Amino acid sequence: MSNEPKKKRVAALISGRGSNMASLIEAARAPDYPAEIALVLSNRPDAAGLAFARAQEIKSVALDHKAYVNRADFERAMQAVLVEERIDLVCLAGFMRLLTAEFVEAWQGKMLNIHPALLPSYKGLHTHERALADGVKIHGCTVHYVATDMDAGPIIAQAAVPVLDADTPDTLGARVLAREHAIYPHALRLAAEGALRIENGRVLGGGDSEGFLMAPAI
Repeated sequence: MSNEPKKKRVAALISGRGSNMASLIEAARAPDYPAEIALVLSNRPDAAGLAFARAQEIKSVALDHKAYVNRADFERAMQAVLVEERIDLVCLAGFMRLLTAEFVEAWQGKMLNIHPALLPSYKGLHTHERALADGVKIHGCTVHYVATDMDAGPIIAQAAVPVLDADTPDTLGARVLAREHAIYPHALRLAAEGALRIENGRVLGGGDSEGFLMAPAI
């Protein structure tokens, strides 16, 4: 019998193309990665990420939220799939549905999200446009545990990029997205290894994330 620790079974929840999901799938191919992407679940049957996941021979499920009477019924259906697939951790990867407090609390400390801004700044949508409008010089992305308040859970890791004079929301967003694809697998690794703990609303035990910090040369 192998003495290697059992890999955590992870569900990636998507609503669209799922580029962050793809980065997690790619990272999980490494033999020493402590998690496997065991399920991809989407609230949109036409999500492009479902086809990608199926091509990787990953269990893929579409639950059209429009087919349910209310949010609670939809989440009960999601929960049933997560339980059936023996999921240990959930990664929101462009999942464009607000989750109820009951669902979030059921997965407290076991559900991660990636946000395209340096939280607690720029919660919500249109983060790149708002960062440019404010004239900030540093922008980035954040991986955090999901809490009942939107984009407000304990921060696991962050990556920063410079904001350039010629930036548009698209060019800035592309630079941030490249960092998302690096930092999300890093954060999931830490969570799956059991390296993290939450104390007084802060995540501790993440180690040295210096390699993810970028800034303009001084």
